[in-house]
Amino acid sequence: MSLFVNTKDIVAPGEALADGMDYLPGAFTYRQGKKILAKRLGLVNVEGRAIKLIPLSGRYLPKVGDTIIVEVFDITMSGWLVRTNSAYHAMLSTKDISRFVRRDEDLTNYFDIGDCLRVKIVKVTSQNLVDVSMKEPGLTKLSGGKIIKVNPHKVPRIIGKQGSMVSLIKDKTNCLISVGQNGVVWIKGKPDEELLAINAVKKIEAEAHLEGLTEKMTQFLSNGGKNGI
Repeated sequence: MSLFVNTKDIVAPGEALADGMDYLPGAFTYRQGKKILAKRLGLVNVEGRAIKLIPLSGRYLPKVGDTIIVEVFDITMSGWLVRTNSAYHAMLSTKDISRFVRRDEDLTNYFDIGDCLRVKIVKVTSQNLVDVSMKEPGLTKLSGGKIIKVNPHKVPRIIGKQGSMVSLIKDKTNCLISVGQNGVVWIKGKPDEELLAINAVKKIEAEAHLEGLTEKMTQFLSNGGKNGI
């Protein structure tokens, strides 16, 4: 029974991670015979007997329960079609917003093409038809600010444990920040503070696999981003 890797090792698709039945395949790994192999290019995370990967590449796959940031690109009789930063668009029905919409009402009175919205995925069918909702608190239109896109698999690192990393950026830059689990990030503040926050998010994305990232980010933000990205 052998473990071939350690937590935070970077592995390639098809690479053997362990041999024997003592270990269990977790996210983005699979068993072939007695070996556990990597499905994706990713960062190893060994938790007890489970071997998981945090992918370092790949597009976002919509998942029920995810809160994401989307852009309206079309309007139909029954709602709004939105881009999800994935291979699949989503539908926001007039029944899934917090306000009552009268029949035959002009839907641009609510959301127009180009608007950015924070929504929650409520349904994904086997044909990858995606429905989203704005009925919960905090789900809203995002006005102004800047939108950037990051690797969706780095989002947990950008948010941090219990929101610690994104809270650090908010505190140091005075910006409003919303991180969608689809890798879309909305940042709003004064121009120089927006730029610092954007550079901070990009730095976390680039260095997500490194130790001591919180301390590095604290220093980076305290220095106004002058120690490079």
